[in-house]
Amino acid sequence: MRIRLYLLLLIVLVAISFAPDASAMQMTRDIKIISSAGARALVDACSSWATKNKQTVAIAVLDWGGNLIESHAMEGAAANAIDTALLKAKSALRWRRPTSETNKMVRSGENLAPTFMNDFPQPGALPIVVNGQVIGAIGVSSAQGEQCAQAALDAVFKGQATSAAR
Repeated sequence: MRIRLYLLLLIVLVAISFAPDASAMQMTRDIKIISSAGARALVDACSSWATKNKQTVAIAVLDWGGNLIESHAMEGAAANAIDTALLKAKSALRWRRPTSETNKMVRSGENLAPTFMNDFPQPGALPIVVNGQVIGAIGVSSAQGEQCAQAALDAVFKGQATSAAR
């Protein structure tokens, strides 16, 4: 009887030692990332929208970590257009909201942090959110940049992506 009890205890201890640790599993998560093909498709869709609306834009697409995945400047874009699109995209990614919203916060005095954090809270960029997860941002260097970016999100993600992390 005693040997059976020891064997049972040994089996339980061995089973516990090989069982996955629930706390270790909670220390990681799966994340979505925007692919190079997805970023290129966004740039193409935004360029198409701009052409249709008689605008000349530059576009920057960042991944969730702020890395530039794709950029494009249409013929005739200003010399600083790519830089502007990139700065807008970084701001949308950092604040996880359209830069037009951040701009309103700064102008109203509600939150001045973007001005001293070297952000560029000018309208024209959107975070890219899939299933509640920010996977990147798209910045466009024009007065109607957010409309261009939204048209690109709609065309590429077909309603599966939003521009709001809330």
